[in-house]
Amino acid sequence: MLPFAEPLTFVGRFGLFLPFLLYAVTTASLEGRVSMTRVARALSELGHYHVMLKGCAGQLIFEDDDDRLYFLNLLNRRFTSAHIRLLAWCLMDNHVHLLFDDLDNQMSVAMHAIDTAYAKHFNQKTGRRGPVFQERFKSVIISDDKQLLRCVRYIHDNPAKAGISSAPLYRWSSFHEYFSHPEICDCEGILNLFGGTEAFYLSSTDGKPNPYFMPEGKHISDMDALEVARALLAPHEPYQLKTLPKSERNRLLAVLRHRGFTIDQISRLTGIGTNIIQRAK
Repeated sequence: MLPFAEPLTFVGRFGLFLPFLLYAVTTASLEGRVSMTRVARALSELGHYHVMLKGCAGQLIFEDDDDRLYFLNLLNRRFTSAHIRLLAWCLMDNHVHLLFDDLDNQMSVAMHAIDTAYAKHFNQKTGRRGPVFQERFKSVIISDDKQLLRCVRYIHDNPAKAGISSAPLYRWSSFHEYFSHPEICDCEGILNLFGGTEAFYLSSTDGKPNPYFMPEGKHISDMDALEVARALLAPHEPYQLKTLPKSERNRLLAVLRHRGFTIDQISRLTGIGTNIIQRAK
């Protein structure tokens, strides 16, 4: 910063150069602002989004059930005022999954308000300072009904994958709302897509692989990748792709790439060379 603590002395000594200095500082500031502007989030044509809020550095974001209830009440108020329709949710110790319908593109405003208000509550309660959630929440566009249903199951399966509890026995998710009077979720549309409550329950507990995933890092791990690949490629195993006709092989390789697998990862799973994978469409 320029030393404006003594403006008269500064102007007296450098008055001749002040306009040029101010222009340079202003220009640099604007250029820096442009270069640091974040890329805008992509918008969903259907308005469906899967969002994950994660605690800073993996820290716990809920100390007790009172915190969880506070968060859910806050979520309900903010989403209602923003006309966002909540479809599924799950509260874990250090992260939150939300699936919602946002046709008015109010997601960023609503999530910022939730982040700020919850951080104030949590910090006052625990005596800590600073943000509770990571600065930029992760979002995935849901492009069709099939992906939507898989996402619902993925969210409800989080406690089971973490070794905590099966979906029906876990208290802090929307799973129970689909079998009783909904509290904050709009369950009707999802239940209709599943074919009713019974079909929803059977699909949620059949133990079959779910090809939906939301990598917590930049890419999905190889362990999770194998499970997801098997679901996406069924009835084929990943290693069988190299024996398929070229057109079918390339189609399935493109499916894996579209779902976020890296070229090297696909090569490790299938035994197919990276050059072939890169050209597959």
